[in-house]
Amino acid sequence: MKRLIVTVLLIIICFLFQTTIFHGIDFGGIVPNLMIVLTASFGFMRGEKTGLMTGFLCGFISDIFFGNVLGLNAMIYMYIGYANGKFNRLFYPEDIKLPIGLIFVSDLAYGFLYYITLFLMRKRFHISYYFVNIIFPEIVYTILITLFLYPLVLRINKALEESEKRSARKFV
Repeated sequence: MKRLIVTVLLIIICFLFQTTIFHGIDFGGIVPNLMIVLTASFGFMRGEKTGLMTGFLCGFISDIFFGNVLGLNAMIYMYIGYANGKFNRLFYPEDIKLPIGLIFVSDLAYGFLYYITLFLMRKRFHISYYFVNIIFPEIVYTILITLFLYPLVLRINKALEESEKRSARKFV
């Protein structure tokens, strides 16, 4: 229950930061995708199920407030969270290369899937323009913010795991 409350609070905080603070420091209208960082992080830290559920919550809150199609972001984030959960066995908290790489690929996949569903289906074939001016700058900005946000999420996850271990020892 504690983990669920902390996860929901993190989602709300990241959503608020992404939609308020980072809009004030955007670069050419590009803001980092903190929801991808959170979804991918919980996916490879906790596994497929947690990544899927975190992705759904992140995507659903994005859909409610800014989505053109209700459920599109939820679906894309769910896939991203689940796919990152597949790397749970390869995850080592000390190594930052895997999280950075997975967040890079996740943001690229998000941008590409979003382009396909919203633009390509309406016969807008400007993928090179969209990639150069929207997807790639967002990826770079997201990775830069990840260097600061990921250690915080990792520390919160470690604290939650230690708390769960202590409470589990009480019942043994």
